[in-house]
Amino acid sequence: MKRAVYPGTFDPVTYGHLDVIRRGSEIFDELIIAVGHNPLKTPIFTVKERMDMLSENTRKIPNTKVDHFEGMLTNYMKKMQTNIILRGIRTISDFESEFQRALTNRVLNAEIETVFIMTSQEYSFLNSGLIKEIVSLGGDVSKFVPSDVEKRLRQSSRNQ
Repeated sequence: MKRAVYPGTFDPVTYGHLDVIRRGSEIFDELIIAVGHNPLKTPIFTVKERMDMLSENTRKIPNTKVDHFEGMLTNYMKKMQTNIILRGIRTISDFESEFQRALTNRVLNAEIETVFIMTSQEYSFLNSGLIKEIVSLGGDVSKFVPSDVEKRLRQSSRNQ
């Protein structure tokens, strides 16, 4: 059975993330969407809130599971008994940083393989930071995130 982990912050989950998840679920027997706690980032949503948004928006995508992890991804991979990381690539700069990350992961664990999926063209410009900025300025993000995520973003924006 081919099991892969799609790690990320997912703050918030976007249609670009869901595109990679949908396509990854067609390639692997099981795709674990792993919400990471990154101490270098300040997310607007808790890990639980991000997991809830992902669970809600992936429940109809077969063979996916939402989980979370803290610490090193390579340690989580051992725990999940898999060696395949799935990553989405939007731009050349994404490739450069993801390539560096993939090689670092392989040095940390020689069995790790990273599989890259090019994001569909209509989502190639999306990133969570841009979406948060648009919401903070009162803009419409309905074309970028599911409606439940947009609602949570608006509530969060009002609370800040």
